[in-house]
Amino acid sequence: MQNQGNCYKNVWIISGTSDGPVIASRLLELNYSVFASVLTYKAGKAYVDNPKLHIITSKLNNKDEIINFINKNKIKWVVDATHPFAVIISKNLNNACKEINTPLLLFERKSLINNINNFFYIDDLKDINNVDLENKNILLAIGSRFLNDTADYYMNCKANVFTRILPTYESITKAFGSCIKNSNIAILAPSKSETVILEKKLCDFWEIDYVLCRESGSYAQKNWESIVSGSKMKLFLVKRPKVKNDYYHSFNQYQNLINHIIKTNIDI
Repeated sequence: MQNQGNCYKNVWIISGTSDGPVIASRLLELNYSVFASVLTYKAGKAYVDNPKLHIITSKLNNKDEIINFINKNKIKWVVDATHPFAVIISKNLNNACKEINTPLLLFERKSLINNINNFFYIDDLKDINNVDLENKNILLAIGSRFLNDTADYYMNCKANVFTRILPTYESITKAFGSCIKNSNIAILAPSKSETVILEKKLCDFWEIDYVLCRESGSYAQKNWESIVSGSKMKLFLVKRPKVKNDYYHSFNQYQNLINHIIKTNIDI
């Protein structure tokens, strides 16, 4: 049942374009006011158009800025649906919410990796060390932040390095400023169609032997699992960082998170 006080209850979602829009839409349908923090203006376009939705693109750099945002906008719940490897913002959110006693809800997709003999978990981006790398073609699908350093490492291992990057200014700038040859860089958003996976065509064209990505539970990870499964390629997945934050409720299903907000709203 919709609570009449929902219109005075503000929820702040920090997310990308996969989970955030879904969570926001469901809360808006229940008459909650939603603030959604995204990295770019383009990312905000993934959200529905609604007068109760406020898209925020400015970056909050530390705990104090987060606390100020929560207090200024009278936020009642904070939803951390960021990338599993976005450990800095998650830590800052945890510390801020704990300090001012604001409920923090963590949403993180399950990683549904299958136990197939050509899938391997590794602890770090540079942990591919149990296979022959010399003259092998390795595709880095790891984002742009550590791209140059990781590419340089595998080049020193005598591998041929390729990368798929997202079509954002930051990713493109870092990729073409890296040690990777321009002809070995593909600008491509993760495929969301199960019938047309452009990443597979890319792997075939480049004759990829190994794919390196992170265990995010995202479309990208699912695509690489699908592509590598049944092929001669090997997939190396960097394990998610262990979440050390202690001030949150954790969810991996949208409705369970929504139900928790509804329940605590009624209890307030």
